[in-house]
Amino acid sequence: MNLLKEFRNFAARGNVVDLAVGVIIGAAFGKIVTSLVSDIVMPPIGLVLGHVDFSNLFVNLSGAHYDSLAAAKAAGAPTINYGVFINNIIDFTIVAFVIFLMVRQVNRFVVRETTTKDCPCCCSSIPLKAVKCPHCTADIKQV
Repeated sequence: MNLLKEFRNFAARGNVVDLAVGVIIGAAFGKIVTSLVSDIVMPPIGLVLGHVDFSNLFVNLSGAHYDSLAAAKAAGAPTINYGVFINNIIDFTIVAFVIFLMVRQVNRFVVRETTTKDCPCCCSSIPLKAVKCPHCTADIKQV
């Protein structure tokens, strides 16, 4: 019974619930980004590069000729799907950039509690309650 109680306490913690919500939202956001990349970003890039469809780029390892990746897969041919890999790299880059922008904005609004201050004599970082600098031994005025 103790194990169940511990598990309940673990699952009820706020950070576990926050993590679960983050994973669910992240999965939904991943679908949006995948659609953005494959349906909006990649077609113009393929057009500029001469009507290349990245998702259909592959190396056939069987020696037989297939017109598309779908045909090769339907025949059970071994393939290296480097076009799909390129799409996944672009997906990741866009997701990472959007997350960077979101974290950057959130950090602007987060109030950080300072625990240190600079020594007026040597500019070293010292605790807020310090009365003497441990670096230059200067007396620090308490304000």
